[in-house]
Amino acid sequence: MSEPGVPPPPPYAPPPPPPAGPGGSTVSPNRTLMIVLSYLGLLALIPFLTEKDDQEVQWHAKNGLVLFAAEIIFWIALRIVSGVIYRSMGCMGCFAGAVLGLANLAPLAVNVICIIKGTSGQRFVIPGISQFVDRF
Repeated sequence: MSEPGVPPPPPYAPPPPPPAGPGGSTVSPNRTLMIVLSYLGLLALIPFLTEKDDQEVQWHAKNGLVLFAAEIIFWIALRIVSGVIYRSMGCMGCFAGAVLGLANLAPLAVNVICIIKGTSGQRFVIPGISQFVDRF
């Protein structure tokens, strides 16, 4: 018997659907992980191919792929310039090479900034690079 004044338990209700993100896309339950993967080189293909419904993850994955391609071009250009400097300047080229070695840290810094901004819900737009994201 039930006690007087105690209401019966409510019937079972299914959980509500996930909230819609910007542009009507669904929010991925592992959005943070996918955004981090977006800026780890070729691992950006994982969120790009698996999270088709989350537009924010798609943008970060595309941005990460374009950034990765730009980093490869940057790395090749840096190797060519450092090779020319080493051959033309002799011992002084070693000092110039040390400065160019610090330029290798620039892509790492950009990736870290993109990850921090992306996990906090923002976008880090890189001038000259992020414009290519909207093309595909």
